[in-house]
Amino acid sequence: MFELTGFQRDLLYVIAGAERPSGQEIKEMISKDVGEVNHGRLYPNLDALVEQGYVNKGQHDRRTNFYEMSEKGRESILARREWEDQHVSFL
Repeated sequence: MFELTGFQRDLLYVIAGAERPSGQEIKEMISKDVGEVNHGRLYPNLDALVEQGYVNKGQHDRRTNFYEMSEKGRESILARREWEDQHVSFL
């Protein structure tokens, strides 16, 4: 997961916390925390997560895609949290 940008990691966490969100739903969720995110930033980063195998992409209908965690994505989040726990011991 170290090869991902911070924004891509944030997207991964948003997707992990939702049930097959659409791109628009992801945009709305992440915008609450990081400010307005435009399509030109969102979709290339979602595509990168799909290409790298962290996220699976499917279709709700002809116009709407959904995103869901892949096994690699789930394992990467668990490994990241273990790594964080090793380095943040004061909590």
